Amino acid sequence: MPFGSRPYNGWLPSSRAVYNKFINDLLEEATKRHEQNAQHVASVAEFKKDIEANATMVGLFNKSFVQASSENLITSFEILLQVLDIIVSGPPRCVQAIESDGTETHEPVGVPIYIVLDLLINTSAGYTLFNMGEFNSAIKKLLNSWGEYLTTADSAKTLTNEAGGWFSPLGLSILQADERGNFDATYVEPDPKAVNKGYASWDAFFTRQVQSSARPIEQAPAGTVVYNACESTVDRVRYNVQTHDKFWLKGMAYSLYDMLNGREDIAKQFVGGTVYQAFLGPNDYHRWHSPIGGKVVDAILVPGTYYAALPDDGEDGYMQGALIRSQPWLTIAAARAIITIQAPGPIGLVCFIAVGMVEVSTCDIRVKPGDSVSPGTELGMFHFGGSSHAVIFGPHVKLAYRNEVKPEVHQRVNKILADVTIKNKNSIN
Repeated sequence: MPFGSRPYNGWLPSSRAVYNKFINDLLEEATKRHEQNAQHVASVAEFKKDIEANATMVGLFNKSFVQASSENLITSFEILLQVLDIIVSGPPRCVQAIESDGTETHEPVGVPIYIVLDLLINTSAGYTLFNMGEFNSAIKKLLNSWGEYLTTADSAKTLTNEAGGWFSPLGLSILQADERGNFDATYVEPDPKAVNKGYASWDAFFTRQVQSSARPIEQAPAGTVVYNACESTVDRVRYNVQTHDKFWLKGMAYSLYDMLNGREDIAKQFVGGTVYQAFLGPNDYHRWHSPIGGKVVDAILVPGTYYAALPDDGEDGYMQGALIRSQPWLTIAAARAIITIQAPGPIGLVCFIAVGMVEVSTCDIRVKPGDSVSPGTELGMFHFGGSSHAVIFGPHVKLAYRNEVKPEVHQRVNKILADVTIKNKNSIN
């Protein structure tokens, strides 16, 4: 792995050669555009205008370039703008590169803006900048414009079986990694015989549905198990969570009041309970499914940050990936969807939080209060990138996680995550 021992599940390329080629190719093209005084595309021009209208944001951008790791090669705001021009003018793509031993490789780069901003994120100036409401308003407009493009037919041009395409042999090997299964047998394809498998746009591919036979609900008596809500890699499980906690410190304790957007009436029902969190990579299936059966109590969207993270000292000598290492903090800071479900019987209230991260901060809720759901019912989906999710259980619910459910291990959606027993009220802390 190029960025230490942690598997970043597609957020950062697993090949250092691919990472370097992606950045260097962008930088070369952006530098040429800058020398030619190329005009910015409309959405980038508007982003530039919004940033330069605020002296504080201009200063913070300049400071972040100075504070960033020496590995950061995009060292000015103008070059960054030219890079953004290139990215938002096309769909996410695969990058071909030559490894140090001479072998050819390529990987999909599903979150290109995140990779470009990654090292700026991990600075004190970046932390302040990317938390500013003015910045998030500006970047939201840019991302929305790119998102609109990703629903067009032109955005499907990287969905090919040619070298560098998402459906090339190397591309499919990544989409099928970590026991995701054969692509054709796992996902709903509008036209399996077509080169692009019938997906009319990048977004249609990204939000593809899964075949029910590929991700069946494992049968168990009602109320005795909880199911995996998202195809994802386990990040952590935390017990005895509190209404308020010091989420900004190392270890990042969960703070229920902040996670639930100040809904103290809901937060108090989970005090002393459990939070399970896992993250989705750009190559994962991005629809959310109910972890239990019950009735939807509430379903809301909460605005938040797009690229903010808690700066750190890196991991295994690498400064990349601070945002992925900040996942618990993102449950209180990032744009997110909060869905509460009342399960019949002793499990009671359960909360599902879909956390938008970077390019994929678009959360699309597909249920409403009063809807009845069964285990595996679709709740909604993410659009355009990678993401995270958390599930919160009350203090009376004791969860015995299955042996394979452990940090950094990929889990299929709809599988049983844990067996449930109900604690005696006298034993609850």
